[in-house]
Amino acid sequence: MIMTSLSRIRVVRRPGCGTKGLLFAGGRAIRCALGRTGIRALKREGDGATPAGRFPFGRAWWRADRGPQPGGNLRRRRIRRDDGWCDQPGAAAYNRPVRLPCRASHEEMWRADGLYDLVVEIGWNMSPRRGRRGSAIFLHAARPGFEPTAGCVALAPAELRRLVARLGPRTRLVVCP
Repeated sequence: MIMTSLSRIRVVRRPGCGTKGLLFAGGRAIRCALGRTGIRALKREGDGATPAGRFPFGRAWWRADRGPQPGGNLRRRRIRRDDGWCDQPGAAAYNRPVRLPCRASHEEMWRADGLYDLVVEIGWNMSPRRGRRGSAIFLHAARPGFEPTAGCVALAPAELRRLVARLGPRTRLVVCP
């Protein structure tokens, strides 16, 4: 069975809870976790907010030791132990992947907690990059209980895998304030 790519995915916060949301895709409503300070139109580095807006998806990254290559029509990249993502405003590689060790502040993509076993880049602050506007905004696996993220959108791992299989280069993520 061939699945067509979704054209649009919409995220809204759940009433009464700014850190939990619903992701609407392909006629389904899927629970998700949002940033610890909710959704904001004016995102800043370190504020814990999920940025509001309309975004493309970048690459899908996955840990080959934790699962198969994801389906879908996004570009894919296997996560290596020395992969990181720069989150230091002012660094030349700000909001870009880096090789570890790296002198600039960064996140490690190879995580023990499983949150990044499958990750999709959300096109926030990518082109052009602006210092202190936020970095490392991803679609990734949620913590137990859908605890808040640092600004990402997080889904249950099985839901994430199903969704990624429906993403393509023309799919847009709409995060409603």
